[in-house]
Amino acid sequence: MLISRRQLLTSSAIGLASSMFGLACVRRADSFPCDLTPEQTEGPFYPVDRQLDEDNDLTVVSGKPGRAEGQIIYIRGQILDGHCRPVQGTTVEIWQATARGRYNHPRERRNSVPLDLNFQSWGRAVTDQEGQYLFKTVIPGQYPAGRGWIRPSHVHFKVVGSTHHELTTQMYFVGDRYLESDFIFQNVPRAERYRVMVERQDPGSEFEPETGLYNFDLTVRPTT
Repeated sequence: MLISRRQLLTSSAIGLASSMFGLACVRRADSFPCDLTPEQTEGPFYPVDRQLDEDNDLTVVSGKPGRAEGQIIYIRGQILDGHCRPVQGTTVEIWQATARGRYNHPRERRNSVPLDLNFQSWGRAVTDQEGQYLFKTVIPGQYPAGRGWIRPSHVHFKVVGSTHHELTTQMYFVGDRYLESDFIFQNVPRAERYRVMVERQDPGSEFEPETGLYNFDLTVRPTT
């Protein structure tokens, strides 16, 4: 059965057993049995304006008849604290460039690529009782960030809640040719880079067959 927009916007769409996420809790010598997700820069394009839509489906915009350009993907994952406990009811935000590499942001002045008016650009989800979240979006385009610097495809994440410290990070796609020359990705310690990278999975019967599925689990630092 394919996931409809209505199903996507309800918690039942992500009521999946946590074992399906392939969670790997790596034992460490410090006080947290689960490795924390590496923090990364928020960047210059965190949204500053309210949107028509503020949900977890970025491929359509309320009141517009079209669909976003690009390869549709689903990103799902589980939010845990450093003690490997699911974090329920926390807010997960994502923001990213369009499929052609353009942010919808007032500071994006030098990019001549036209905006995709059918792309939501930013989305929000709230985790269920198992700490799970789900987004529908497109693969973001690569874009020039400076002389000789092309940013690889990436999705920005921010996890905000009352039981843990705020986490801001970025998610990258395995095999992107610009990873090796990206200053921000290279700033992540080599041993921790796998924690911010994802590979395409078979979407199975839950999602449209032509889409891609990516799993991105995040571990946040608890306040207590």
